[in-house]
Amino acid sequence: MSQVGKEEAEESQRASQRAAASHAAQELAGSPCLGRVVKFLLPHTTVEAPLPQEEEQQFYQGLERLLGPKLGRFGELFAAAGWADVTEDRFLRKLLVREGQGEASRPQPGQEVTVKLLGVLEDGSLVEKDPKLTFILDQGDVIQALELGVQSMQLGEVSFLLTSFLYAYGHLGRDPDIPSDASLLYEVTLLQIQDSPDLGLLPPSARIGLSKRKRERGNFHFEREEYQRAMRSYQLALSILDSPGAVPPSPEEEEELQEHQVKCLNNCAATQLKLQLFEEALASCTAVLHIDPDNVKALYRKAAVRTRRGPGSHEYPKESPPARAHHKGNPR
Repeated sequence: MSQVGKEEAEESQRASQRAAASHAAQELAGSPCLGRVVKFLLPHTTVEAPLPQEEEQQFYQGLERLLGPKLGRFGELFAAAGWADVTEDRFLRKLLVREGQGEASRPQPGQEVTVKLLGVLEDGSLVEKDPKLTFILDQGDVIQALELGVQSMQLGEVSFLLTSFLYAYGHLGRDPDIPSDASLLYEVTLLQIQDSPDLGLLPPSARIGLSKRKRERGNFHFEREEYQRAMRSYQLALSILDSPGAVPPSPEEEEELQEHQVKCLNNCAATQLKLQLFEEALASCTAVLHIDPDNVKALYRKAAVRTRRGPGSHEYPKESPPARAHHKGNPR
């Protein structure tokens, strides 16, 4: 082949590559990539933007049918027809997408449920995604919007849940993705309902892990000044550690159980002080000192109780002195 012929063939090949790249760019530009820009670095080397997963595509298609092509109009939905009010104040609403298996299949407080969850802010940002979120109803393990909304659902049901910040993440939001006072729109599928696990059958390591999650949830509520809900979580965490008939722990597990008991009791005392439950706070501090007589937080809060009760008040619960012999044993 002549030199001219080679140059013409190479030019033809480059033209074909540019045409293919241009066609690919046009196809991607029309795909639901939510405004993502695709840049081609070289004619035959492309940076591909992954398409949203199928379930996310369906979710956004449902949102578009609900809100139109532009998101950001949640306010209208709080007054829209066709939605059921989960709460009387209309700040938590539900729109049925697919019916469930009937009234008899509704979950009850105390049962364990598993849901599939997708949630967005008003600007369309996906901030919640869990294919199998499992929690026990009426124990404060999730935001109130999910707690109350799921209790209104039937097994197999799919619904949109619209919530204001009051039943979501409140004035604080959730760093870094949910701003303060944010409304959220969820698509929830109720996948499974079953009785909660028998704590007595769980090994100590499993009870410690479950208790830790309850305590951390209590911390979530405490930070938001939801002290009653925090108290509920801390008390649940304690009850898990001290379940009647539970599998006996090894010496190492017993020590770890007591460490978690001390943390829960100290958190109870802090919350009880916020609620001005001075008798209860003093009892929590005393329980800590029965396990760890030199615990600084318990000693400090015990003094704080007496300070807040005032110098003229001496009506404290009767306290037995911390027993050194019980330092490695059960606080009872």
